[in-house]
Amino acid sequence: MIVAFSVTPLGVGEDVGEYVADAVRVVRASGLPHRTDAMFTSIEGEWDEVMDVVRRAVAAVEARAPRVSLVLKADIRPGVTDGLTAKVATVERHLSGNPAPSGDPAPSGNPAPSEG
Repeated sequence: MIVAFSVTPLGVGEDVGEYVADAVRVVRASGLPHRTDAMFTSIEGEWDEVMDVVRRAVAAVEARAPRVSLVLKADIRPGVTDGLTAKVATVERHLSGNPAPSGDPAPSGNPAPSEG
């Protein structure tokens, strides 16, 4: 499964980068495949391990902020691994005009790979 999530501290002012960095440190220390962009951090693994990382990332921000907002989007697809890389590669292949390899399913309908 892939989970894209965003943890935002509330009540700490406009500069939230140091708080977000606390959450990203938790993700990086997890050892799970991940990617961080301007809006979300995506992490890939089994349900329990991914949700544990999300819980700990929220706790890291919650330890310093009076209120925390969590936005979470999940792609639950049993048996799929390396989805963070494969989904983007499929879209890039279609953008380049190369035909899909035999048996390759169509993209999941997510028009913005960086979204999640």
